[in-house]
Amino acid sequence: MHAVDIASNLLHMTESNKALLRSFTRSLRNANRSVRTVQSYTEAAELLADFRPGIDFERMTRDDLEGFMTDYLAKHRPTSAAVRYRALRRFYNWMVTEEIITVSPMAKMSQPQVAEEPVPILSEQELTKLLKVTEGKGFEQRRDHAILRVFIDCGIRLGEMAGLKLADIDLDVHDVIHVMGKGSRPRAVPFGSKTGTALDRYLRERAKHPLAKLPNLWVGGRGGPMTESGIAQMLRRRGAQAGVDDLHPHRFRHTFAHMWKFSGGDEDSLMRLVGWRSRAMLGRYGASAADVRAVEAHRRLSPGDRL
Repeated sequence: MHAVDIASNLLHMTESNKALLRSFTRSLRNANRSVRTVQSYTEAAELLADFRPGIDFERMTRDDLEGFMTDYLAKHRPTSAAVRYRALRRFYNWMVTEEIITVSPMAKMSQPQVAEEPVPILSEQELTKLLKVTEGKGFEQRRDHAILRVFIDCGIRLGEMAGLKLADIDLDVHDVIHVMGKGSRPRAVPFGSKTGTALDRYLRERAKHPLAKLPNLWVGGRGGPMTESGIAQMLRRRGAQAGVDDLHPHRFRHTFAHMWKFSGGDEDSLMRLVGWRSRAMLGRYGASAADVRAVEAHRRLSPGDRL
């Protein structure tokens, strides 16, 4: 949602709704929800208010909520609608907890069905091509190569990558990076020798950069640290150079999960490394290559070959 759209929604919102939304936003911040999550949840409520202008949230009925979801589904993808549904369900559950309403109008509503769309993993050939185009000396080459190595070797999220500070890199003792995951949950993620070498080479170049005193690990080309958007743009540019289509950060995370499972890594360790709390994520990540893993597992464990 654009800033202009949000301003328009707030303009038509009742004073009661504005007050509720402020309180809800405060509760999300107190619960250590990420900035992106807070924004997503509040946007859903703003869209609902715009759909039923002049009606207070606590007076809205199941018909109002279902009408909103039907209208939203007609204009957007099911995955986006499911996000809005979960945000509004959290909002109304919060209103029940705060005793603003007795029962949520969404209590018996069903979430929009979302068809599974497995994220394609990156092949070893594609990964090799990406590393190849970032080989060489120079600040940007060293930086981009190190970012790629960390994505490949650690499977961290885009936000975690962009949030890294110099102090988060341990190259002297444990060879780990300290990341702040969702819900402000920190974890240490180890990296291999090649990633450590890439980081070390980047840090030597970074030390000569005019912005070397910045606390942020990744320095951009516009006079400041690299943002999530800047890292994503860099990946698209490097992907185009390497002939890898539709390169975005999350593909590395799916690829990491696939490679870990394919190599026989245990699921508990995978959950700890990537910062998952729900085991449901194990089936979702690397799903596009699940058949490949099944075939390889059968080759190793074939019941028929044991007879």
